Amino acid sequence: MTALTQRMLVIDDDPVFNRILCRTLTRRGYTVSGAHTSSEAMTLATLELPAMIVLDLNLAGDSGLALVAPLKHTCPSSSIVVLTGYASIATAVEAIKLGAIQYLAKPVDVGTLLAAFGDGAGANGAGIAASPPPSTPLSVERMEWEHIQRILLEHGGNISATARALNMHRRTLQRKLGKRPAKS
Repeated sequence: MTALTQRMLVIDDDPVFNRILCRTLTRRGYTVSGAHTSSEAMTLATLELPAMIVLDLNLAGDSGLALVAPLKHTCPSSSIVVLTGYASIATAVEAIKLGAIQYLAKPVDVGTLLAAFGDGAGANGAGIAASPPPSTPLSVERMEWEHIQRILLEHGGNISATARALNMHRRTLQRKLGKRPAKS
């Protein structure tokens, strides 16, 4: 299937990013629609049945992961790539388990995004690229960030429950979550 025949849906609550990505993909020959909310995304997915979906992990404070299963139910042959500004192993694993074919950290260039949908990227998840193991181990700060993200995911994003599980003061956890993730 060529780019001209493929329909794409971009779901991101940042109107500037959404508009620029939609415009760039349209210039590349795709038929693109943009959604800013979960309800708008589901409406467009139902009407247009896109072959490819770009989904932001954070939609105005809500988790984009909650949309993966309904989108896969509505458009079972769609390939979903999750984008995030705060990548973590826990959310990456969860996104793939829910049916996304790839998980990419922002900023991402359009070539990398389109490559994520590349060869064999179908509903079976065969498009997941195997990446080589890192040459250096994660830093202690990065490991802590990953652990906090995993526990936060296990507690459905509840800060108080996560703080109790980590035996950490809630305000300390909030400060840690407010910072950008540590470099690997």
